[in-house]
Amino acid sequence: MSGATQDPQASLTSPFTSTTGGVMTVEVGAITGDLELRTHPTENNNGIEALVRYTGARDQYTVAGSPIRPTAPEPHRDTHDRILQQLTTPGRIEAAGDLPVDLTSL
Repeated sequence: MSGATQDPQASLTSPFTSTTGGVMTVEVGAITGDLELRTHPTENNNGIEALVRYTGARDQYTVAGSPIRPTAPEPHRDTHDRILQQLTTPGRIEAAGDLPVDLTSL
């Protein structure tokens, strides 16, 4: 299904545990621990917005690098799975430990 035919109201959610460095968000910086990823098509339906929140919490935060604009048509589920894989792969390691992960390289 291409981005042009995706349901703009559809959203997907997956629980996950962050890497040691956490997930970099636009609003509050890095967050760590048990999180939930929520993705949905953007309003203009040309990308996928990625949000994270602490498991069971109400407040959601935009993942740095969101929205993702696929270079080729791909189903929302596939983009969601790529985002989840990116967020659960440890970031670069520096003297202080793992750096937070984000979506800037997708």
